[in-house]
Amino acid sequence: MKFYKTISVILHPIVVPTIGVILYFLLIHSYLNSNQKLVLLSLIFVTTYLIPLLILILFKKIKLIKTFNVHSIKERKIPVAMMIVLFYLLGNTLFRTSNLDDLGLLFYATCGALVLVYFLFVFQLKTSLHLISMGITTGFFMVLGAKYGQPFPIIIITIIILAGIVANARLYLKAHTPLEVYLGYFIGFLSPFVTYYLL
Repeated sequence: MKFYKTISVILHPIVVPTIGVILYFLLIHSYLNSNQKLVLLSLIFVTTYLIPLLILILFKKIKLIKTFNVHSIKERKIPVAMMIVLFYLLGNTLFRTSNLDDLGLLFYATCGALVLVYFLFVFQLKTSLHLISMGITTGFFMVLGAKYGQPFPIIIITIIILAGIVANARLYLKAHTPLEVYLGYFIGFLSPFVTYYLL
């Protein structure tokens, strides 16, 4: 139980974008210097981690949510809607900035996946955000591999294995049904490909 909870925290959906960007800087040649990378990473960390965390703390304080796990669909609606806006603004900013369109793609793809998640609330489907983030990371690095003609087999295989561990954790903790877990990964995985094609 403790292991699965730890995995769910370490690979939480608000942590994965920062990890993905760090991996991007390590794998893809960039014209940015170290200070610029640090500033950009700080911006992404604040937008995708600190702001969502502060929103959850505020919502818990005013009793819009019962726990930070936001188990119910009703509790998830407002946080997911706010994340859609944040990721869209971040994606738009990065995509319009020279040499940062790859990262813009990542956050546009995340925004698109979250829009679909919100739509699925209508059908009472609480898609796993953990698996969406892992699916997006897998798809993103596959898109980059195809774009630059430089596949990243070790990275992709590692992410897939970690996705399996996270999926197992979410099922073990009874946070989601198998359908919600598989659907989350499927939506996340396809999102970067669809976004890349549309852009």
